[in-house]
Amino acid sequence: MDVVVIDGYVDEPASLGVRPFLHPMVRAMYGAALDAGAKVFYLTIDHIRNGIEIPRADVYACHVGSAVPGRYLRSMPASDRELNSIFDRIAGQVIVGGPAALSDAQRNDVISVRKDAAATLHDLLLRGEITDRWRTLDEWNRWLLLGSGMVGQHPDFPEPLIVEVETYRGCMRHDSGGCSFCVEPLKGKPVFRDMDDIVDEVSNLRKLGVANFRLGGQTCFVSYMASRSRGEIVPNPEAVDSLLSRLASLNPRVLHLDNANPAVIATRPEESIEVLRSVARHCTSGNVLALGMESADPSVIEANNLNATPDQVMFAVDIINQIGGERGENGLPRLLPGLNFIIGLDGETPRTLDLNMDFLKDVLKRGYLLRRINIRQVMCIRRDFKPGVKRSQFIRFKERVREEVDRPILERLVPIGTVLRDVYIEIREGNRSFGRQVGSYPLLVGFEYPLQTEGFLDATVVGWGYRSITAVEHPLSLNSCPMSALTSLPGIGKKRAARLMRARPLHGKDDLILALGDERLAEELEDMLSFRPNAGEA
Repeated sequence: MDVVVIDGYVDEPASLGVRPFLHPMVRAMYGAALDAGAKVFYLTIDHIRNGIEIPRADVYACHVGSAVPGRYLRSMPASDRELNSIFDRIAGQVIVGGPAALSDAQRNDVISVRKDAAATLHDLLLRGEITDRWRTLDEWNRWLLLGSGMVGQHPDFPEPLIVEVETYRGCMRHDSGGCSFCVEPLKGKPVFRDMDDIVDEVSNLRKLGVANFRLGGQTCFVSYMASRSRGEIVPNPEAVDSLLSRLASLNPRVLHLDNANPAVIATRPEESIEVLRSVARHCTSGNVLALGMESADPSVIEANNLNATPDQVMFAVDIINQIGGERGENGLPRLLPGLNFIIGLDGETPRTLDLNMDFLKDVLKRGYLLRRINIRQVMCIRRDFKPGVKRSQFIRFKERVREEVDRPILERLVPIGTVLRDVYIEIREGNRSFGRQVGSYPLLVGFEYPLQTEGFLDATVVGWGYRSITAVEHPLSLNSCPMSALTSLPGIGKKRAARLMRARPLHGKDDLILALGDERLAEELEDMLSFRPNAGEA
């Protein structure tokens, strides 16, 4: 049988699959088809958008959809319109997995998979049966290894591709139903992958040329291989340290992870601190642990069986800042917390937004750093919710957070002059360029002048937006850069930029002082600049 795996890109709270990320389900589907004896082709939605013809096949397996509204830089998940256009022009059985399979817009002529699309694909190919089940651990590991070979066909391979690797599925709080909005408890109690299998998977991907990895998909990384004692989740520091040290020994360029339950950190601080130290020690810098706070309103927390109280979240923010706050090799702290908020849950009132804002202001007042504040509206995938605040109130709350919290924290995180290493330039819009470092929730870096895309460079921070920064190349070639780059520099307006242009070539600090007429400013800028001559100059 011939199978086409269509990577329509997925954006989920716990797992990422939009470029430059490659979702593990796509690799598992590819491997499951090979395991069933099929000939397999792989296409992304961007391949199709760019006019590549979809091969004829017996089965088309599509993984696609967004469970959270997001903003994207180079690409986005396939829309319902795009999917319908694809389905209308192919002949063969169609399987759809991912958030799109849960959509009310699903068609009658496709198999919508609510559980595991890889398992459904395998059963259909091998036995002709349409099932909706979870894969076994043996299948999980076998299919991921078999599917590894497709990574070279991803449009972002080898860089800036970052491959998602799963550690477990399910929820440690499944017995209580978990959070009201989350689908993870529906997967049952946690099924942990053995660390040998995870290491084998990453080792195989490294041999194939993959350099960047994110341990994603889990509800709480701190709870990997955890146990329970008297109702409490007890982390397993030894297992986490062993896993991360073995992965680090494979020398990935990026090793990041995602998601932690702040209540686990607060109720079992001794074990959690050891876990966090291992994360800071073995993972690469710029790492983020997204904390599922969701709401600071006690009424909302109780009505929705949420993870943690505000005090527990603040404790976790404090501990992660203490352990991970040291600046690392890429210019960012080694490990910082993120905060997730969901608007639209049961019990919510306009006062909820005030309590959320008060909490964030308290974080700011205490001097803590946050890498990311994610505010989204609840999506009614598990059940319906009745909004307690108006959309205008939600929008205003987001605006206040961006203006009053995000910007001040960003200024602390990356002061003027901070050098960010290995920024990948992704797009140009007019005379402006935009890039990001590879990793979890990277900062958007804007340059006020055109740069060559699809390459890495170091960048010096020269300004801030609400959720992004302005930068110049590091070091900035004073004798060849455009005037728009010069005007981006602190203290350099159009007049001074014009003077620098006229004074070229400048050969050192003395020339810079003379051109600027300001010794102090010249000293502040000196470390950002290069005086190397232009090509052909002595």
